[in-house]
This record gives sequence, C-alpha cells and structure tokens, in this order.
Amino acid sequence: MIKEKLSLVPNEPGCYLMKNKDNIIIYVGKAKKLKNRLSSYFHGTHYGKTLKLVSEIVDFEYIVVSSETESLILEQNLIKKYNPKYNILLRDDKSYPYIEFTNEKVPRLLIVRNLNRKKNNRNRLFGPYPNVTAARNTVNLLNRIYPLRKCSTYNKKPCLYYHINQCLGYCTNEIDKEKLKIMEEEIIKFLRGDHSLVSNKIKEEMIKESEQLNYEKAKELKELYDYITITLNKQKVEIEDIVDRDVFGFYEEKGMLSIQVLFIRGGKILGRHSKIFSIIDEISDELSRYILGFYDRDVIKPKEILLPCGIDTDVLENILGIKVKTPQKGLKLKIVEMANENARISLENEFELIKRDEQKTVGANEALSDLLNIKPLDRIEIFDNSNLFGNFNVSGMVVFSNGKPDKNEYRKFKITLDKNDDYGTMKEVIYRRYFRVLRDNLVKPNLIIVDGGLGQVNVAKEVIDSLGLDIPVIGLKKDNNHRTNSIVMTDPVREIRIEHRSDVFYYLERMQDEVHNFTINYHKQLRSKGALESILLNVSGIGSKRRDELLKKYKTINKIKEASIDELCKILPKNIATNLKDFLKEY
Repeated sequence: MIKEKLSLVPNEPGCYLMKNKDNIIIYVGKAKKLKNRLSSYFHGTHYGKTLKLVSEIVDFEYIVVSSETESLILEQNLIKKYNPKYNILLRDDKSYPYIEFTNEKVPRLLIVRNLNRKKNNRNRLFGPYPNVTAARNTVNLLNRIYPLRKCSTYNKKPCLYYHINQCLGYCTNEIDKEKLKIMEEEIIKFLRGDHSLVSNKIKEEMIKESEQLNYEKAKELKELYDYITITLNKQKVEIEDIVDRDVFGFYEEKGMLSIQVLFIRGGKILGRHSKIFSIIDEISDELSRYILGFYDRDVIKPKEILLPCGIDTDVLENILGIKVKTPQKGLKLKIVEMANENARISLENEFELIKRDEQKTVGANEALSDLLNIKPLDRIEIFDNSNLFGNFNVSGMVVFSNGKPDKNEYRKFKITLDKNDDYGTMKEVIYRRYFRVLRDNLVKPNLIIVDGGLGQVNVAKEVIDSLGLDIPVIGLKKDNNHRTNSIVMTDPVREIRIEHRSDVFYYLERMQDEVHNFTINYHKQLRSKGALESILLNVSGIGSKRRDELLKKYKTINKIKEASIDELCKILPKNIATNLKDFLKEY
C-alpha cells in the first residue's frame, strides 16, 4: 500500500504525517519536495531513532501547501495538535527565569517564569537567565545596593529591611519620587548590561567606609565590587552595540545533534541553553523546527537571531517577525563559531552519558517489550494504592513514555471507598481511569502495571475487559526481602523471573519507586490537610468559612504557628486568634 501511495505523492512543498498500526500519528515532518522526502524513509539504510521510526510506520498522509513558510507553520500546528511521540522526544519544557522590575507605585524586583501573565510589562522584563540562582544573585545584589521595597503588601510599621537601611520605609514614610526615579534609571541600566554606575557607586561607598575605619562593611562592599567587575565583565563580548541577540550553534556526530544557544543582552553573554537529541530528519529541518519551538514557549524574542550557514533565514524571519541573519565574516561570525564550538564540546562531554542513558531507558524498555512480547511498548501506566486504616484512601498513576517518566501525565485519585480494601480500591481506580480514556478518547497505554500479585492483576484485568479494552495487565511480585523478583501475567497465568542485575529489573524497580513515592506524597498531603481541618474546627469561634480561609492562606500547622496575632487578625477576631495560638502550643 505504501509503495502505491508513494507513486501518487507530488513533488510539492508540504507536511507529512506518519502513522503506526493503531492509526496513531507518531511523527510529523515537512519537506520542500514531499515525494523525495517520503521516499527517503522507505529506501536506503537508516540508523538509531530513524530506524525505529521507520519500523513502526504502516501508513502516511500528506498535506500540500504553496510555500516552505506555510509548511513550517503547518508542521508546528500539527505537532501541537497530535503530540507525535517521535516529535516530543526532542521537546524541551524548560522555561527560563526573568527578572521583572514591577511597574508599581513603589517598584520591586521579582523573579518570574510565566511571561504570558506579564504581557503589559514586557519592557520591564530582563533576561532570560540561565537558571534561577543566577537571577536570584542579581536580585539580591541590587536589593543590597538600592533601598527598594521588599514586601508584597504594605505593613503598618517598618520592617527589618528598613532598620538595616535596605528599604526607605515606604509603608509609613512619604515617598521621595525624585529619589525613586533615579534608582529606577540606574537599576534598569544595570539590568540592560551597563554596570558602570553601580560599580562606581559601590567603589565610592567602599572608600568612604574604609576611611571611617568600618573595615567589615568595606570588605563586604569590595566583594560586591569584585563580583561586578570580575565575574560580570568576563561575560562581555566584543560587539560594540547593545542589541539583544540569541546566537544558535550546532554540532552533529554519530546520529546525535547538539544545539547551543547563547543569550547576549547589553553586549554581554547573559547565559546559555543546551540541548542534545537524536537526529530523525534533515539537520536543517531539525534546526528550523527546534528554533520555532524554542520561541513558542515562555521566552521573550530578542531583536536579532544569529545562525550558522545552511538554515533558511527568510522563512524563520517571516514566521518569528524578527531579524534572522547568517553572518559571513567579522565579530558576529566569531560568536556563531563560538556557539558551534560550545555545541561540539557539550556533545563530546555528554556522549558517554547519553549512550548509557539510552541503554538504561530506551534499551531497557525494548528489553521489556521483547520479554513480554508487546510491540510497540511506547507507553506504560503504573498504579499504586495507599491508605491508613481505611482513612484517606488514594491511588497514584505514573506514566513512562519510551522508557522515561512523563510527569505531565501523572494522575492522582482520591478513592471513595471508605475502608481498607485493596481489591476494591484497585477496581475503582482502574475503572475511573479507563472509563475516562474511552470517554475522552485519550491515548491508551500499551501496558498496565499494578503493584501486587495475581489477585490484583485479575481485578484490574476484569475491569479492563468489562470496558471492552484490549490492554495487557501485569503485576510485580516481591520476594521475602520485599524485592521484585517476578512478573505476574494472565492468559495464561504464569510468572516470569527477573534477573536482579538486569536492566529490566532496574527499570521496573525505578517505575515502582516513582509511583510509590508519588502516591505516598499525595497521601501525606491529604492526611496533613485532613488533620489540620480537624484541629481548626476544635477551636472555639472557627467554623467552616474561617477554617477554609486559614487553610487557603497558611496550608500547614507550622505556618499558622509562625504567624503573628496581627497577621491572624486579618482573618480572625483578636480573641479567637489568641485562642488559636494558645491551642496550637500543644501541637
């Protein structure tokens, strides 16, 4: 069928969708010439991830468009819609921290990640920073130098920051607008890369403190001065302008692609981003797809992107709406080459670790697939139950996709059954999960794993069969030392012994630990919340409404204990707040 369909494919630009035997879309790609690209998958020799992809393809569809720009946009939309497993293997969910200089009457410095909520304040967002530690160090530095507002709400009296000269007491004192304006201008210059004003300010203060024989304070200021003049100035690049740029570099070897992104802000390298993944498509297409996906997350676009040769800059420029250049000479070319070199070093340093990780994840998953004769084995859903004397019965489900945990797919279940009945709990959670899978047309797993022996497997299988689903169910049986030693299966009933030092054993053990810890943590949360609800209702004057307000604000007993009477009085009358504090002394 594929051969016949290939003969009908036109050599026009467009997108193609690869399907497996279950008619599920497993990969989406684009091509300038559809016929040539699709034919390449079914002819010639393939390796690694491409070989695995091709082995699962039983059908394909294609959509013809009028230009390469349209095909790239369509490809991104199709990937978002279908989440194909071979596309999401290179998905990167990481969001970068930014520093926000708030646009309030008295501004604050905050570290933020969710930029979608900051659309009206984009010109006061600075970054991205490589990690939250780098962003926090910068915020702490500026907060020590400038007496900014630190609190989220105005208190009725000055706090500790006022008494140590790190705040002007905006809550009680009149705001000096002129002084505040000067501070804002200096801070924004610093965050845009001009460190000279702050450096000079610290140096003057350091000399002053030294002349007054305040050596401890002078030493502290010198450490700040050194941090700015040595650490931050090392990041300076030779380009004279202060245009915000992202510079992409890459390196390919042995079927792996390493991408390095340098964030240049205010003429300095603010941070970098690395990604290494297996190559499935043409390198230029992999890079274009990755760059578009990179800016589809919570990332503020720079003014300009610099790329190595071999990527269609016009297409990316049209879609992203910013300048995209491939420098041919000069300092900009040197920076691109530096990004390429960093990508090479990153790949070479990580290669052995990547190979081991592949073996322990994808390799172990394929070994389990062979052992159970389940093909393919892309998605495994694992369940665990937890209860304490029939109270707060819960179950947890974790998902492993292609050998790795898929935390976005984890689910918690609060069980309605009010007694310690493991079979009843198993029956309820399996029914609730897979009734919803059917109702909402969710992705079905290739395998269900329950924690237990033949009894638990039979209960789960009975529910699965009653729903008309054909999904294998296995149990993990433990020995006297509470170590998993065999897989329990039905149809026919049998046990498969597992070698304790095998990759499959460590893989199953990892899945068991993951679901157990996930479920236990949920159980502890409910237990803690339930205990706190009961305690609060024992205090005279606290009913369900006040209890809910306290729970919403404080969440734990310790946080209520730490709260002052004045803070509690925002929710409770003073006499009841006093009673609550006295009552909690016993806990």
